Amino acid sequence: MIIRHTILFLCALSAAGSWSQTDVGYINGSIFKVLASEKNESAFKRHCYLSHKTRTNNSNLGFRLSKDSKKTINLVPLVDLGIQYNTNLNGLNHRNGMGFLLEARPIKKSYIRIGGLVNISNAESLNPGNINLTDIGASQKLWIMPITRMAYTPNDVFCFQAGYDRNFIGSGRRSLFLSDYGKPTPFGQIRAKFWHMEYSVNYQFLSENFNGQRQSKYVTNHHLSWNILPWLNLGVFEAIVFQPKDTLLNRGYDVEYLNPFVFYRPQEYSMGSSDNVIIGASLNAKIKNTTVYSQVVLDEFLLSEIRARSGWWANKFGAQLGIKGRISDQLSYRVEGNLVRPYTFSHLTPLQVYGHRGSALAHPYGSNFAEILTELNWSKNINPKLKLRFFASFGVRGTNVDSLNYGSDIYESYINRPDDFGNYIGQGIKQTFFITNTRASYPILKEGRIHAFAELQTQYIKLDGFKNLSVLPMIGIRSYLWNDYRNY
Repeated sequence: MIIRHTILFLCALSAAGSWSQTDVGYINGSIFKVLASEKNESAFKRHCYLSHKTRTNNSNLGFRLSKDSKKTINLVPLVDLGIQYNTNLNGLNHRNGMGFLLEARPIKKSYIRIGGLVNISNAESLNPGNINLTDIGASQKLWIMPITRMAYTPNDVFCFQAGYDRNFIGSGRRSLFLSDYGKPTPFGQIRAKFWHMEYSVNYQFLSENFNGQRQSKYVTNHHLSWNILPWLNLGVFEAIVFQPKDTLLNRGYDVEYLNPFVFYRPQEYSMGSSDNVIIGASLNAKIKNTTVYSQVVLDEFLLSEIRARSGWWANKFGAQLGIKGRISDQLSYRVEGNLVRPYTFSHLTPLQVYGHRGSALAHPYGSNFAEILTELNWSKNINPKLKLRFFASFGVRGTNVDSLNYGSDIYESYINRPDDFGNYIGQGIKQTFFITNTRASYPILKEGRIHAFAELQTQYIKLDGFKNLSVLPMIGIRSYLWNDYRNY
């Protein structure tokens, strides 16, 4: 039996924690923690102000519908229009998305956001994280992106949230804990801040297309963040994936996993279940304008096999190390590395993997990869409103060979592996990739944070002796209220 040295790992790791990455905004409900500011504000005061981080701090967002100054009822238009030329296919891809958000504070200390985006597009690559509803004709598909969140903050300690949205835990562009790259999920959430700590519990109600039908599964995760010093944060993360019924039992949402104060691994062991437990930790430090951040995630492992360096298949873990900061008021940067060993996040069936609707809940590559990425963001240089952004990613991935699972696709059962030992990152058919994206954007409607943009993306892939370079210029108009990930 695989022994997960959870206690040893958590004790040996000197620190763990997270702040959220932020790009465009407020939609994805990041667990947002910032260290001490330049004003020397105490770290515990800089945790997520729960009642307000569920929405943007821009009070001018949307069109005000209420004449009562004490109530907030705003209508926010959503736009996602774009056309892209693919040099490989010598054709045009497009997306035509429109929608709205209705924001309100019906009672004191509450917040409601209801709405979403409906998109008609001929390219899945332009709709990362959106849900495909149906086909329209031979080449078009209908996509939706629900954006719904309700929050209630009764006091300075607790915040209760529920919705159909994305959540993110981490400081990086990617996350090995919980990412907003995947599809939105129905969820319930409890957050509490006390002393120098913040604790969050997230209940997610997921589904997969398995055995020809849509079937449910659940994920419960909790995350503890502790600001040890004004510049140093540590925390721990744990998640469990479980299916409500199997061939023997219809158990629904296990009561044991509803308890926000238990460790899931002992509960799983005591019930004799085959649920999928994932633990993680991270260390973040901020010095002046620079933040160094990291994450480590463990699916399962055997310490003796790690010491033996045997490449045992079930030594499933990943790591992240990054640095980000601001060189000036006009220029910010990020350099980040991520790697995940084969078979991490996978399990026996899709109802037990750490994913939702065919997409990973953590890093979008799943497992069996290593990458280095960098970002540069300029603003106020050429024009006070013009923003420029450059992104580049280089790495290797291993893909499957014929019917054998080499550990890159988390939805493939790890039973179908070719070897128990000698596994390594990049095994299978090795794929080398280099991706760049250069974008310029300019605001045209502040009420919806709507920008016009132009970008140039390149994708170079070397796979089994085959080389391919795609050049993808694109122009469009979109609401800068969610992260438009097409960088993988």
